Amino acid sequence: MRNIVEIKEVFKTIDKEEILSGINLQIAEGEIYGFLGPNGAGKTTLMRMLCTLIKPTSGSILCNGKDIFALDGEYRRILGYLPQEFGFYPEFSVHDYLMYIASIKGMRTSIARKRVTELLRQVGLAKMQNRKMKKLSGGMKRRAGIAQAMLNNPKILILDEPTAGLDPNERIRFRNLISELSQDRLVLLSTHIVSDIEYIANQVLLMKDGKISHSGTQEEIIQSVPVKVWSCVVANNEVEMWQKQFKVSNMKTLSDGIELRILSEKSPHYNAKEETMTLEDIFLYYFGEKTGDAYDVL
Repeated sequence: MRNIVEIKEVFKTIDKEEILSGINLQIAEGEIYGFLGPNGAGKTTLMRMLCTLIKPTSGSILCNGKDIFALDGEYRRILGYLPQEFGFYPEFSVHDYLMYIASIKGMRTSIARKRVTELLRQVGLAKMQNRKMKKLSGGMKRRAGIAQAMLNNPKILILDEPTAGLDPNERIRFRNLISELSQDRLVLLSTHIVSDIEYIANQVLLMKDGKISHSGTQEEIIQSVPVKVWSCVVANNEVEMWQKQFKVSNMKTLSDGIELRILSEKSPHYNAKEETMTLEDIFLYYFGEKTGDAYDVL
């Protein structure tokens, strides 16, 4: 059976502040959904809610028509979760850490050993299995983290800021790993790093101020923007003036001036050239800021 999760009119208020505001969404197995938004958009709160770690103030979340909080263990058995920060005993080896998590998940020892061996090979940590967790690099820890999320071979995999803090090479490796693991699963990826969404997700959901503002394929999201992208070269001392008049998504220093990447309905300059719009441009247009590596804590 194809697992379907429905989010119906979900609100969440924390300390009188509305973190989620009327979320409505239906998501299905076999797709990778990328939640993209600035810090404080509510992405992490929504991910935690989908993992039954916190309850909505109002509204409901259903899996195949049944409330996920009422399903309790039945729902969690098909769920895998990699939070922004996951806890581990630093003195544990990678192998012992995964065996410990498997025992918490109620897996039989013989099955757990086989599964741990399989996952260590899949995430590229087979040669590191006896190394202590505290000795792993940031990228290796994230790979150990996704291995623990995959122990129970989940049908729903939730990844919250999975590549935050990783160097470019580890980020690419991790994105490839997520793509590999996504077959026949419902994958939810929450991030503020546009390239993660561009290369992995086939469905994009833009979040701001606790709401989903736009959703669809990358092409559909790009087509929703009523402006075009232009590049033009201006003098160094004119950059500030251009930034005040237009949304500038990127700047590059050239020998004859500064090349600006500008969002505008019409050509902003006589030498402007129309460019192909990207999700990075979309992020700037809808959220008014560029992407970065800070954590989203709500």
